[in-house]
Amino acid sequence: MTGTATGVPERLTALVQALRSHGIRIGTGETVDAGQAIEALGLTDRERVREGLAAALLHSEGQRPVFDPVFDLYFPRGIGAPDTAKGSGAGRDFDRDDLRDRLAAALAANDQPLLAQLAAEAVEGMGGYGTRPGSGGTGGSDGWSSHQTLSRLRPETLLARVLAGIRQGAADDREFADRLTADEIRRRIEGFRALVGSEARRRVAERRGADVIARRAIAPTADRVDFLIAGRAQLDELRRTVQPLARKLATRLAARRRRAARGHIDLRRTLRGSLSTGGIPMRPVLRRRRPARPELVLLCDVSGSVAGFANFAMLLVQALHDQFSKVQVFAFVNRVDEVTDLIARGTADPEGLSARIISGAAVTGYHGSSDYGSALGEFAERYHEAVTSRSTVFVLGDARTNMSDPNVPALRTLASRARRVYWLNPEGRAQWQTGDSAAGTYAELVDMYECRNARQLSALIGRLLPV
Repeated sequence: MTGTATGVPERLTALVQALRSHGIRIGTGETVDAGQAIEALGLTDRERVREGLAAALLHSEGQRPVFDPVFDLYFPRGIGAPDTAKGSGAGRDFDRDDLRDRLAAALAANDQPLLAQLAAEAVEGMGGYGTRPGSGGTGGSDGWSSHQTLSRLRPETLLARVLAGIRQGAADDREFADRLTADEIRRRIEGFRALVGSEARRRVAERRGADVIARRAIAPTADRVDFLIAGRAQLDELRRTVQPLARKLATRLAARRRRAARGHIDLRRTLRGSLSTGGIPMRPVLRRRRPARPELVLLCDVSGSVAGFANFAMLLVQALHDQFSKVQVFAFVNRVDEVTDLIARGTADPEGLSARIISGAAVTGYHGSSDYGSALGEFAERYHEAVTSRSTVFVLGDARTNMSDPNVPALRTLASRARRVYWLNPEGRAQWQTGDSAAGTYAELVDMYECRNARQLSALIGRLLPV
């Protein structure tokens, strides 16, 4: 990193704006703290600046996967092509095998500066659009691709070579030690892949602008990823946030319950009491509420398309069970079964929740596709006693019936028995009532809300849960 401070305030401001666009809350005070951190740390050590800004701007470790690539765009490691490419001349052929040999040695030594240099050389040599392997990738490419670079370089195939090189210099050759070493090499390879991605984004940002790449090419935080496209790692990250999120929602519910317990003004009794003061209401009379914790019923589609959404919601509500007098959870694909006990046991092992529900509950029947009409009908017939006038029911699912009967009368019966029924749909509103979706039909009977990611889900649950 250069030692000049020219443009640093502008870069910092742009960095903060990009992080805000990804849903990270950063206030003016935190931005000022970040500026003071740069002034105190200087610009000679780029990694020290990275850690200082992260400490000043971020609120949780889960925000680092967004912060790090955005930081790389606004405080890049370099400008243009790597020095080795600039000095090599355009006529020299790119030597892929030589780069793989040097990469294997750098991985074995865990030489981070050299790995960063090799990542830059790999993108320059193999990442340009329209280039062929070994063509050099110089000059007039339209862009740079980390995927193309990694598919040509194939660093994951170097594991055995690096492991063999490390083993030659080790006196102890035990299987357990080999396994630990292999895991460490895999982590180093993943780190190199991240360096290639960062280098490709940097090169593209120089052409298209850092603001555009920060907005379009940076993966969002796990709580902003759509449930329907979230990967396994993102769902695992969401499961780890269940308990902290539940504590936050429980605090909000307790505050709402305290406010509601104070009651509202009883206008009639207040006006009657004002007669003794000439019509001036000196002592407002409150209509007190009877403190009673409500009952909660969840009816969740756990078919493959929406299982991640349903599992996260079930774990979140189970973590809030102390806020309600009774919580019952039912799961279905085309049959319905109560899974309250399975969810309670699943809080200790949230990753295996789906498998436990599928194997331990009767949620599938004659086929494996979701059938909302059949499930609603069975719920109304077998579990109608679970829904009373004190019950708030949440239905979780995309309302796609696979061309089967939506069974509207069953939902109407459920809505007539419950205090309130809310439907949380992980699909975008524009997709409702398209194809085999019966969302529009169901929305005529109950309140249906778009709920595409964990952030929307927590906001809706915090707003809709009864007190």
